[in-house]
Amino acid sequence: MKQRFALELYSVRNDLANDFEGTLKAVKAMGYEAVEFAGDYVHPAEKVAAVINEIGLQCCGWHTPWSYVQDDKMDATIAYNKTVGNRYVIIPGLPKECTESIEAWKATAAKFNALAEKLAAHDLILGYHNHSSEFVAIDGIVPYDVFFSNTNSGIVMQLDNGNAMSGGADVCAYIKRYPGRAQTVHIKPYSKTDGFDTMIGEDDMPLPEFMRLCDEIGGTKWYIVEYESEALHKPLEGVKLCLDALKAMQTKGII
Repeated sequence: MKQRFALELYSVRNDLANDFEGTLKAVKAMGYEAVEFAGDYVHPAEKVAAVINEIGLQCCGWHTPWSYVQDDKMDATIAYNKTVGNRYVIIPGLPKECTESIEAWKATAAKFNALAEKLAAHDLILGYHNHSSEFVAIDGIVPYDVFFSNTNSGIVMQLDNGNAMSGGADVCAYIKRYPGRAQTVHIKPYSKTDGFDTMIGEDDMPLPEFMRLCDEIGGTKWYIVEYESEALHKPLEGVKLCLDALKAMQTKGII
């Protein structure tokens, strides 16, 4: 089965804010099968569900603010995601008190385990999306490993390969280290010389090996493109070129 590609809508956030339905139609026309939303619930859940259903897009995740899974907002978060048809509640960042020490990371892992149980009762799945700082050692210990070695296996490791590489991580090693936990991953072009100002197929990402491991070991259901550079292409153009490159690699049997 060929890999399925989705778009992280943060990549086209300004376009989305200016023209919600038109941007989603453009994303679908490019060939993306699904989208992952990010941030606050700007639109009513019923509107989001109606638009993506009409266009023919799936919702394969929502980058959800940490505050949205606390006790005072949890019920609303559950209801919103159920209405939208999204199962993956992905936390894309944490407040300082959750990450400032190894002990804080362990305590955060315990919080995730408890939150995951609450969400699982509603058939929702909790996950965590990395940036680069999680791979910077604290007292000789890598926080990312502390977190995922102390969380339940059902919590998704949404490995952002570009962010991880920018933090010095071996992205393939992490898929091997935590098998079955990469149900969704981010494909983000990254160059050792140009940072995020690069394109899929022109960067330093070991993409064929990474995706092979995701397919065979990671349990990956969705490969979510996130394009961060505006130096080379406008956002809508950049995310189309990313998908075109991935599909060309599929056709050639590279991935």
